Amino acid sequence: MKICCIGAGYVGGPTMAMIAHQCHDITVTVVDVNETRIAAWNSDTLPIHEPGLDDIVKGRRGQNLFFDTNVDKAILEGDIIFICVGTPTKTFGVGAGRAADLRYIETCARRIASIATTDKIIVEKSTIPVRTANSIKRILKAGNAQASFEVLSNPEFLAEGTAIEDLTEPDRVLIGGECDDSVEKLASIYARWIPRERVLTTNLWSSELSKLTANAFLAQRISSINAISALCEATNAEVDEVAHAIGTDSRIGPKFLKASVGFGGSCFQKDILNLVYLCEHYGLQEVADYWEQVVKMNDYQKRRFYERIVGTMFNTVSSKTIAIWGFAFKKDTDDTRESAAIAVCQNLLGEQAQLNIFDPQVSKERIFEDLGSIANDDNVHICQSAEEAASGAHAIAILTEWDTFAEQDFAKIYDYMPKPAFFFDGRNISDLEKLREIGFEAYGVGQGRPPAV
Repeated sequence: MKICCIGAGYVGGPTMAMIAHQCHDITVTVVDVNETRIAAWNSDTLPIHEPGLDDIVKGRRGQNLFFDTNVDKAILEGDIIFICVGTPTKTFGVGAGRAADLRYIETCARRIASIATTDKIIVEKSTIPVRTANSIKRILKAGNAQASFEVLSNPEFLAEGTAIEDLTEPDRVLIGGECDDSVEKLASIYARWIPRERVLTTNLWSSELSKLTANAFLAQRISSINAISALCEATNAEVDEVAHAIGTDSRIGPKFLKASVGFGGSCFQKDILNLVYLCEHYGLQEVADYWEQVVKMNDYQKRRFYERIVGTMFNTVSSKTIAIWGFAFKKDTDDTRESAAIAVCQNLLGEQAQLNIFDPQVSKERIFEDLGSIANDDNVHICQSAEEAASGAHAIAILTEWDTFAEQDFAKIYDYMPKPAFFFDGRNISDLEKLREIGFEAYGVGQGRPPAV
């Protein structure tokens, strides 16, 4: 069997590497038109940071795992073709700011239709709106009379930073389709290493909708606890204690109840906005309003964190230096898409603050690209360590929960900072009481207000 995967990004690369790792008799070829990205997959420095990924890729690359730019050849030879291209939120036209931009999905379908000469199973791996499979089917049928195609939905449920673990022992694998034989063919691949009872099968539309719904529910939980964090700060309650108390209820559970500066990443906001647009399209305005509030709460949380920094620092951060610890949207990844750090930093720069930014995985080029024209070499300095970023800074703000940020020599760092020295933990990974004993004015999310100085 030969598998072709179109798209060498955060989904396609790790997923195909895992299939190649578990199924040595299957030839897996990942193709992309981005020559730089493919070159990186074939090098010693992979284009994405994901714990455990290097060993798996390097263990199978050149044997049954290949990365190439020859898209047409891989389509022609593949028995199963995975579509793993981006579906960003539209920035123009009908549905701008909410609907998914499906241009890359359509491009893939048209290319497959024009190249394929034998029957293929087409697998939607990208996150897409419900009923996108219909569009793919129409394009394939209209553009190719030589081959027949079966379209399956097989959404990914990976969490960046734990993708290899998620691929090795997933909660479930979901496959939606109309042809039992094609569904079984794909299911049998996953069943090589995943218990069969975890391979769930549904119709196409249920599978497509399940991905959007899962992300919406997870984001809803984060926004819910973040809403309570604001109340905790106002009442001197402790949000971690509240989260623990409600998380012990078996009906609720403890996961995704960690208050923070806000969620980010490529999926949550995009998928919720897509869900909102779908609901509006079908005339379900009340449902759309409900889910849109999850995004609004997330935006509020980021704004509230930045405003707390400014308000605490005597209502001005102009010409003050703030150390930004972390820029990725979460630890153990270099992905900055929709990172809360972007909005917080942009707002602080708008207040004319000076920023010293350190993230162990995110490049200077990525940081400046994300911050846009408001950032320059005069107001943003990229540092090589957390300690360097904090040296001479009036405040420290943790925006990514990298483990190293909780392991610093804070007494030493405090000595290097102007007084009063402020500390704002947007991820609640620090011992605020110990920081206050050192001398910091330390604040967390939903941690109540410390006694007045």
